[in-house]
Amino acid sequence: QVQLVESGGGLVQAGGSLRLSCAASGRTFSNYDMAWFRQAPGKEREFVAGIRWSGSNTYYSESVKGRFTISRANAKNTAYLQMNSLKPEDTAVYFCAVDSTYSGWRPDVMQYWGKGTLVTVSS
Repeated sequence: QVQLVESGGGLVQAGGSLRLSCAASGRTFSNYDMAWFRQAPGKEREFVAGIRWSGSNTYYSESVKGRFTISRANAKNTAYLQMNSLKPEDTAVYFCAVDSTYSGWRPDVMQYWGKGTLVTVSS
């Protein structure tokens, strides 16, 4: 089992920045690829950004590429999502999730999830 806890969400004006954190406990965090997903009201959960277990490769959805940066510190069992130039359409609950099978960045294949942190971007 891996327990994940997100933090860092909040209310920010459009154009502002936030940094989300995902703290892991339980099994060895460095064994897992890690991703951020988000879910806006009335919408499906969608992939935002992913990072391989070693931190060597990162992946982004087109909607956040160039604005968001995913990173991880395995020694601290923590991953981050730096979000810049935020837009109202970025408003959602953000979840971190991990997977050890590298089956793709899809919600249905991620093995463990946090409970999410709310990000609200006002216009």
